[in-house]
Parts: sequence; structure tokens; C-alpha cells
Amino acid sequence: MQKFVGTGVALITPFKEDLSVDVEALKKLVNFNIENGTNYLVINGTTGESATITKEEKQQIIDVIIKENNKRVPLVLGVGGNNTAEVVKEFKTRDFTGIDGILSVAPYYSKPTQEGFYQHYKALAEATELPIILYNVPGRTAKNMEPATTIRLANDFTNIVGVKEAGNIQQQYNSLLKDKPKDFLVISGDDDLALGVALAGGSGVISVIGQAFPAEFSKMIQLGLEGKNKEAYQIHFKLMDIIDYIFEENNPAGIKTVLKELSICGNEVRLPLVKASNQLTEKIAKYVASF
Repeated sequence: MQKFVGTGVALITPFKEDLSVDVEALKKLVNFNIENGTNYLVINGTTGESATITKEEKQQIIDVIIKENNKRVPLVLGVGGNNTAEVVKEFKTRDFTGIDGILSVAPYYSKPTQEGFYQHYKALAEATELPIILYNVPGRTAKNMEPATTIRLANDFTNIVGVKEAGNIQQQYNSLLKDKPKDFLVISGDDDLALGVALAGGSGVISVIGQAFPAEFSKMIQLGLEGKNKEAYQIHFKLMDIIDYIFEENNPAGIKTVLKELSICGNEVRLPLVKASNQLTEKIAKYVASF
């Protein structure tokens, strides 16, 4: 699945001041990324505030991105939840025209056992022929999907092609890289660890900060995939502070503040999230001005 190797970005959803979807800003963001080296785009993930976007808005966002992308880069759609039957239903009934793969988050809140994770993803894999990227993010789901479960799924289902691993646990990445099937993709979901994962044999990243600095971030990951660690780390060191800043309070308030400073979109978020504090905004503005 070479189409999901390199730098993917988890797109934000820009909002106008009245909190409606800012379609023109979304188009601008899509083009900015494609024109500056982003390898693929991820739609309606956590960073896109999928939890507070209506079904109608989600479809609007998908339609806008598919049209604006015009088949230039692969598109991955976030479709997941903790009601397995409902997710299966969406897999079977949604029109996936224009979508190249699915990113599906591990069931949250319910805290399933490892067998529960396996059976959930088994049901999903059997409901579609599209490539599925597992998404393990225990900081949000309250339960870690262990490497052995991920590897079991990778071995048992040909359309489970990779995992976005976002536990921020280096040892977990190492276990996945050691035991994974040859063509299975281990994708970093942690911007701060992404380069190390690429250098260790991973397939790249699904990034948050990458959408603000796509040329630099995608070059860093490509250098990492090529094993050029010294050149790659020069870029990594330059981006370290801003990666810390955007996750200091909440995501996507931080990245939206960066994008506002870059004049790409506004910084509005929907409750229960709130905008970045004045203190954080000042740090981000200073960084962007000096970049």
C-alpha cells in the first residue's frame, strides 16, 4: 500500500466566526498541502473535530475535499466508533467513491478486551473491500490495543493494511516493527516520534503539524524513510517547539492557531473545545514569525 507511505495529514475543519464550515478555507488548506508535498489527506478524524460535526456537515466536507483534490493524492476517511454494528452498517451503506482507504479508531469508552478489539475489527474488515488503517489512540479511547492484537489482525485480514499508532510509547512501535508482516504499514500518530519511527522501519506519519508546515515535515519524513538521519534531524529540531505548543492545551485549538498565523483559516473551535489561551497564542505567533 505505497499510497499510504510518507506524510499524511489529519485535516482540521475550518470554521467561520458563526461556527459554520468555512468551505473556502478548507479548499485553501487542501491545496496548500498538496502543492507542498503532503502525500495523502485524512478526512474527519479527531483533528477534524468529527465528534462535534453533523452527519450533513461531514458529507459536505467529504464532497468539498474530493472535488478540490481532483484525484491528485489519496484520500483516507475516518469512520469509526464504539458501536460495532453501527460502524459495520456505515461501511456497507456509505458511498466511498473517491475515497482510497478508511481510518477506523479503536472503540472508545467501552474499554473492550484484546479479543473485543479483534472481533470489532474482524467485523469491519469483513464489511468492506477498502483498505483499513487501524487507529490506536489509548489517550482518547481509555484502552490500549496491544501490538499482539494488531499483528493478529494484520495476519488474518488482507484489507487491514496498517495501523496509525498514537500511544506515544516507543517500545510499542518497536514491537510492531519487529513482528509485523512484511507489507503491513506502521504509521506514526505522534508527531514528536514520527521521525524515529520512520528511521526504525515505519511507513511514515499521519500528522497534525504537517498541515501547517507540509514542505518541511514531508521532507523530514522522506529523509527518514531514506535513512538520512542527520539531514532529517536538522528539520526535526527546527519543528520540535511548535509540535510541543500545538498539543499544550488541546487539539485542534493549537494547530488552528498556527494556521491562523499563516493566514490559511480562522482559529474557531466548537465546544467543549475552546480557543488557545492568550499565552499559548503569543508563543505560537512568535514561532511562526521567526520560522
